Amino acid sequence: MRVLVTGGTSGLGLAMATALAEAGASVALTGRSAARAEAVAAGLPGALGLELDVRDEASVARAVERAWSRLGGIDMLVNNAGIGMRTVNPRFMTDPRGFWEVPPDGFRAVIDTNLTGYFLVAREVTPRMLAAGGGRVVNISVNDTTMRRAGFVPYGPSRAGTESLSRIMAADLHGTGVTVNLLLPGGATVTGMLPLDAAPEGVAFLEPSVMGPPIVWLASDAAAGVHDERIVAAEFDTWLREREKNGR
Repeated sequence: MRVLVTGGTSGLGLAMATALAEAGASVALTGRSAARAEAVAAGLPGALGLELDVRDEASVARAVERAWSRLGGIDMLVNNAGIGMRTVNPRFMTDPRGFWEVPPDGFRAVIDTNLTGYFLVAREVTPRMLAAGGGRVVNISVNDTTMRRAGFVPYGPSRAGTESLSRIMAADLHGTGVTVNLLLPGGATVTGMLPLDAAPEGVAFLEPSVMGPPIVWLASDAAAGVHDERIVAAEFDTWLREREKNGR
């Protein structure tokens, strides 16, 4: 399995790239800094690090071409690169701001990265997958509550857009051999996007490694026909048992 993971130098992206590489996949991970991407990739078995700014069409085209050439193709795209609320309001958990207080440049930056970036990378990879006869796209999302929580513009709308984009991508690609699925952690994770003291009392942060088992499964033969599913990593074992019990 040849996999391209965007935003793979830290957090969820690094956890998924690590799990995939350790499971035997050939992984290309990306980051805005070529040096950092290469350094992180050097710590994973057989991984490749590439510079990619998902907001920039030319950067996307270059990175996808390099990944395709170096890996000999791309079987799976993991759309993960993203930025959080801290970029527009560093105190968003303790001092949430109304949407009317969000600077337009900050709004655009989050939407451009978290939503338009997913579109641009998938738009570049999908025609190659279709020509090759198949492939898999996994878009990383978040809990529904994040999409309607006070003070979460523009991050919430960017991830609501991710959900809609994924569903429409899945509909557009139905029956083509290219599958599209959503994957989300299922809770606050230790990625730096949320302050560690931000979780409600009695609720612990999830480790990024929670994404490992489901992403490895999505890259496996068992998931070859899985399409238009929304998988919660923290509930993956239960979801998989139910799926197998129902003969799917």
